[in-house]
Amino acid sequence: MLTILGFTMIATFLVLIMLKKMSPIAALVLIPALFCVFVGKGAKLGDYVIDGVTSLAPTAAMLMFAIVYFGVMIDVGLFDPIVRGILKFCKADPLRIVVGTAVLAAIVSLDGDGSTTFMITVSAMYPLYKRLKMSLVVMTGVAAMANGVMNTLPWGGPTARAATALKVSASDIFVPMIPALAVGMLAVLVLSYVLGRRERKRLGVLTLDEVLVEEPAESETVLVGAGGDKKGLAVGKGDNKQAASGSSGSGTDADAELPDEDDGFQGLDPNRATLRPKLYWFNALLTVTLLVAMIMEWLPIPVLFLLGAALALTVNFPHMPDQKARLGAHAENVLNVSGMVFAAAVFTGVLQGTGMVDHMATWLVGNIPDGMGPHMAFVTGVLSIPLTYFMSNDGFYFGIVPVLAEAGNAHGVSTLEIARASLVGQPLHMSSPLVPAVYVLVGMAKVEFGDHTRFVVKWAALTSLVVLGAGILFGII
Repeated sequence: MLTILGFTMIATFLVLIMLKKMSPIAALVLIPALFCVFVGKGAKLGDYVIDGVTSLAPTAAMLMFAIVYFGVMIDVGLFDPIVRGILKFCKADPLRIVVGTAVLAAIVSLDGDGSTTFMITVSAMYPLYKRLKMSLVVMTGVAAMANGVMNTLPWGGPTARAATALKVSASDIFVPMIPALAVGMLAVLVLSYVLGRRERKRLGVLTLDEVLVEEPAESETVLVGAGGDKKGLAVGKGDNKQAASGSSGSGTDADAELPDEDDGFQGLDPNRATLRPKLYWFNALLTVTLLVAMIMEWLPIPVLFLLGAALALTVNFPHMPDQKARLGAHAENVLNVSGMVFAAAVFTGVLQGTGMVDHMATWLVGNIPDGMGPHMAFVTGVLSIPLTYFMSNDGFYFGIVPVLAEAGNAHGVSTLEIARASLVGQPLHMSSPLVPAVYVLVGMAKVEFGDHTRFVVKWAALTSLVVLGAGILFGII
């Protein structure tokens, strides 16, 4: 019964948010609460929620202060050279923009933190997607898949969990998987190319000057800045309407192409008031030190971001009114993301507390045919795709993978093969409703979670299968 209820609860949640019948926060809270009553454990709902909130509180704290830290770094201009470099490569060509999104997300993913990756990627690319009226779900989908492939780095989380759960070396898991993961990253780039061609066909191509050129001083301008400050990218509304409207010949007026004033994103105005060019190298060194500290695990990540945010605010904005203004500018993103994380705590708390997740896992493992025993690595890879989407990485790697490894060992399949196969589902996992970072992605990109889910699931699952196929072809799995 718990197995059926568990699958039904997950299916109900996904259907309601994809059909936009409920907001993600409401669905994450109300649906598990209702099913907890169905299970007959409504009296323990409070305990389950508190347990879930307690387990996710460090993640929520990390996201809150990470958003503040990287928001400040964007305000002061740390990432402006990256943005300019990506824009120079993209040249306002939708195809190049989508491929550039994948490349940027993959590069930034080297720090091992999905939230960081999404904040930098969206902050860099959003103004261009918005300006050209490109599909924002293409941006979120490509960024999530690129980060999912790169999330398998030894310091990214899944590999470390698999190594810990199975008592093997993380390097023994990851290094042999590099060729398969490289093929997976290549698949993401190819998919980006295909989606980019589709966007180019729909929109046409502009020159970079046509997109980003600032209007003459006499024309009326709209200033778009972080958190609603009118200190960002200056966008003209004068005689350059043809350039703003694009070359697609759609007949829409120029104002519809301009970024909205409440988009809440920092533009590329080189004269915005929050820039701190004299502190550029301090901010760069602080960010590199923070990322190294994360990788080396000198302190817990929430503590590192808390200290980093406090130091960045104090040095860059020593006056209290300026600090309050920066905190206020990023408060909306902080509230949206932290609220979503705590709502997800209700969902995970009920799933785990009622025993639904354990019964679902036992049912899945128990229904593996005996004849598949010698192919348990392949089975593990296939199961990792849906299971890491419907479960947290902790639940999958510490609860399911050891069971699969034991079953594989009984048929002569090595533990390392099982561990490598367990990484296959990560491209899809990064878009799971149980991953806090995905709410940073969709929140900053102003994309409905249901829209993102509908778009990305099929492509991310395909990418996972490509990684699995490459692993089998190279004899890794």
